[in-house]
Amino acid sequence: MKKIIPFFVSFLLGLGTYAQENVNFSTQKEIISPEINPDGSVVFRLDAKNATTVKVQCDCLPEGGSLTKGEDGIWSLTTKQLNPELYSYSFWVDGVKAFDPNNAFLIRDVSTVVNVFLVGGGKADLYKVTDVPHGTVSKRWYTSPNLKSTRRLTVYTPAAYENNQLTYPVLYLMHGAGGDENAWMELGRAAQIMDNLIAQGKAKPMIVVMTNGNADQTATPGESSEGFVKPIFMRPATFSGMTEAAFGDIIQFIESNYRVKKEKASRAIAGLSMGGMHSLVISANYPNTFDYVGVFSSAMLQPKDSQATVYSDFTNKLKAQKNNGFKLYWIGIGNTDFLFERSNEFRKLLDSLEFNYQYHETKGGHTWSNWRDYLSEFAPLLFQ
Repeated sequence: MKKIIPFFVSFLLGLGTYAQENVNFSTQKEIISPEINPDGSVVFRLDAKNATTVKVQCDCLPEGGSLTKGEDGIWSLTTKQLNPELYSYSFWVDGVKAFDPNNAFLIRDVSTVVNVFLVGGGKADLYKVTDVPHGTVSKRWYTSPNLKSTRRLTVYTPAAYENNQLTYPVLYLMHGAGGDENAWMELGRAAQIMDNLIAQGKAKPMIVVMTNGNADQTATPGESSEGFVKPIFMRPATFSGMTEAAFGDIIQFIESNYRVKKEKASRAIAGLSMGGMHSLVISANYPNTFDYVGVFSSAMLQPKDSQATVYSDFTNKLKAQKNNGFKLYWIGIGNTDFLFERSNEFRKLLDSLEFNYQYHETKGGHTWSNWRDYLSEFAPLLFQ
């Protein structure tokens, strides 16, 4: 036994050495990047002693920024005070894109991967994980008879769902082009927003179903039978009308597997960009299904030569939706969004039909900053 114990200890120490074999504890200098200062400014730092130029591309610096090299070989840049927000950035070292090695937090948007950081306060406090009751997020596979495939979606159930027998209203939340069932969770901070709004009493407890709106994709890239394929922005079936036509399969699955209220007054649908178009098309084609519709940075976007029946005779479908009645039709868009004029055209059509809607115009463009805001403002209006 005396021989076995020293061997066992040596073995464990060997494992520790192996796991950290690339770390030199005697010379390694801790670098904090990004460092968020009390005044809301942020310091970027990068150890690149042999580099000639180091720049940072960040949505907090629209024109980009150049880092300055210190005597110790550490490059740095301090921003001005930043507004509360979730920001993304990348370094460019001698013209080559690089991640920040001192920031472990990365997010994928379509096929682009970037580092992220959060400047708290104001609206950004909704994006934080705070000390409130938390909902549960699950990834569920379901069968879609209309699409002839087994597909995945993401479901948020509010805190205490597992511990009671209550029934809940449902918000169906759709991503944009290039996104998938992970987008609203990872980029949109949907779980954090809903946890905080519900805990503050600003939103009703609800189930949020985040779908994969790509009819020819069963789940997010790398997590389906397609394998590790490169994500693409516009998939072949984007404007096929198949996503909208098959949406009833999702409702059937949710209403068969979750404790939900099954009437029009307890269903909402919303989405951003392509998902906003899906939402307005689905709600118009099934006018007795949703009482709440959210169109974020979107309009009617499908090609004019599309033969999909869900897009046909659309003006009359909007008339039927209006006559059938609903509680809220909410449109939000940024004033520099590339779809701003298309959105105005869609609103002119609604105006000509005397179609009642709420319009929310913000600064900025086609960005997750706006879409997080829209969810934060739309959700409290639901199921009141």
